[in-house]
This record gives sequence, C-alpha cells and structure tokens, in this order.
Amino acid sequence: MDNVLQNRHKPPTPLQRPRELIVACPPMRSNVNLSRIVRAAGCCGAQRIVCCGNAKVIGKIARDAEEVLPVEIHRTLPPVLKKLREEGFRLIGLEQTSRSQCIYDFRFPRKTVLVVGNERLGIDEEILHLLDAVVEIPVYGRPFAHNAATAAAMALYEFCRQYPGG
Repeated sequence: MDNVLQNRHKPPTPLQRPRELIVACPPMRSNVNLSRIVRAAGCCGAQRIVCCGNAKVIGKIARDAEEVLPVEIHRTLPPVLKKLREEGFRLIGLEQTSRSQCIYDFRFPRKTVLVVGNERLGIDEEILHLLDAVVEIPVYGRPFAHNAATAAAMALYEFCRQYPGG
C-alpha cells in the first residue's frame, strides 16, 4: 500500500430529493435491535422511525442517527399505519408469509413505510391485513430467518439501491 492517507469516513452522499421512507416497528423485545434499526435507517436517509411499546433508543448503538432521525413512540401501530396510508404511503411488511414476495423481485414504491416484525412473533395478523405488500429476504441456511435488525438493514439497503438519488 502506498503512503497516501485514507479517509475512514466520507460525508453523506447528497440526495437529489428527500427520501419518502419511514420505518415502523411493533414493540421490540430488544432495544439493541431497535437501536440498530435506527442506525441503519439514519444511514439510509429515512424520514423517521415509528415505534411502539417501551421503545428506548440506545445512543451508543444508534450513534448520530439518534440526533437527526425523529423517533416517534406510539401505543399501537394500526392507527399510525392507517394515517400514513391516507398520506399516500404504501405499507410494505418485512416478513416470511405464504404470500410474501422475494425482495430481489420487488419494486419498492417511492413512498414506503417499511414495517418490521417483532423478533420472535413477526408481524401480527392485524397489521398483516393492513399491508399493501409483504417482502421476504431469502435464507439459504439456518436459522430460518434473519435477525430483525439485520433484515431491516438489508431491506433499507435495497430501497436505497432502487432510489439512489432519494
């Protein structure tokens, strides 16, 4: 390697327009997972995070995202999701179901609410019935599903890949 200094971090890639992307989480079992989702959503330029229950973001994990990404805490998700649909957002669940589509073939709507499931229970039936589509990430080994925070990061990355300019 030559003696040229390498920058460890670059400034954020500028977006041509703000992302119309919101992440919604049911009550999560782990605030570590929630904090990792907040960090990934911040890196992807999401508008905000909608959480439920006793959600608490851990600053050391979420890092700077906690300072720039609004995190809303609600009692339950359905009323919030219904309101977001009225505002023109499409509700896209991240879950393995008999009707889920492979994320490789799915085209995210520009105005997306990515609904992430609970670590153990996934997305409950009441919320599944509200969704416009459900996508899943293929698993090629065991365990049979990705961690909720890992799956959310993968889906957020795919959204950004499809809309690199915002």
